Amino acid sequence: MAVFARRKEMLPYFRPYLNEEEVDAAAETIRSGWLCMGPKVIEFEKAFGKYVGCRHAVAVSSCTAALHLSLIAQGVGPGDEVITTPYTFVSTVNVIEHVGAKPVFADIDYETFNIDPEAVRKKVTKKTKAIIPVHFAGQSCAMDGISEIAEDKGVAVIEDAAHAAGTKYKGRRVGSQSHLACFSFYVNKNITTAEGGMITTDNAKLAERLGELRLQGMSRDAWKRYSAKNKWRYDVAEPGWKYNLTDLQASIGLVQLKRIEQVARKRAAIADRYNEAFEGIDGLKTPSEAEPGHCWHLYPLRVRGMARDRFVEKLSEENVGTGVHFIPVHLFSYYRKKYGFSEGRFPIAEKAFGEEVSLPLYAGLSKGDVEYVVGAVRKIMR
Repeated sequence: MAVFARRKEMLPYFRPYLNEEEVDAAAETIRSGWLCMGPKVIEFEKAFGKYVGCRHAVAVSSCTAALHLSLIAQGVGPGDEVITTPYTFVSTVNVIEHVGAKPVFADIDYETFNIDPEAVRKKVTKKTKAIIPVHFAGQSCAMDGISEIAEDKGVAVIEDAAHAAGTKYKGRRVGSQSHLACFSFYVNKNITTAEGGMITTDNAKLAERLGELRLQGMSRDAWKRYSAKNKWRYDVAEPGWKYNLTDLQASIGLVQLKRIEQVARKRAAIADRYNEAFEGIDGLKTPSEAEPGHCWHLYPLRVRGMARDRFVEKLSEENVGTGVHFIPVHLFSYYRKKYGFSEGRFPIAEKAFGEEVSLPLYAGLSKGDVEYVVGAVRKIMR
């Protein structure tokens, strides 16, 4: 067995995968003189909608903004309940609070980290207005079960697809099957615009309303008001927010979108190598892939042979960066105080959190980088 030699520099947990094509695209937009929301955003929306397989796509400033506007567009407000998972980034739940509704948590499936449809069914009440499934790490939730519940009970499904650009469920891309789906283009996602998001839907009326709400409720954005042959006058039928994407961001997104399948293949190859290397190591559990179509946004390794935090510290000592996803939302002080949550309330989510560590997984990792991570993990688990 080769001797493991500690590297001198930290191998980062994540690094964006960009090249000169993104630089050139951004420079072209800067030289055009039109930097805010305009023709590049429109082009990006059309391209992303076509990729996903939906009729309409609305670009916004973040996935958080996408979720917030989606709840509003579905009429969710005070007195309503929204069922979601506690095992998610806090923004999923914060937006429910922002519209005045009550978050209702359903525990997860231990194998996939995703919300359990049977747990969802038990939480539905007359006050339930929407369900927000979160596609953790790039693996789709069991959408057939969730959609069946939603249809039976007459509630909306708003997918949190922040991790799922490119994910498929039963042969169709996430974002093409529910009332609304919300994507993230944050810097660590499979495609990035540095910051940004997208809402996809097949509902033309919803798309039109979302398009107005993202920009103060204005019936005409700047491109429609100031470009050639367009009229300047506009109306505001309801107050909106400043949630629009810019052309500068969209120009980067268009380049990224062209490479999304290439990036997915590289991520999958790294995940395959990790699975091969760690399968059978006592004290580790590799991720379960319940459904073909995983886009591998994260590689969530489970650590059982030692305390997860100690494992993270040891990898850091070997100059390997890691992430932990996620602190269950019901454990944050705001949600504890407001709703009386405590440890043990959602035991599967808490167990998963206590074991999970995300290893470096991005298209810019070299084979040598991947083998270094493998060697570091094996050294720690000896």
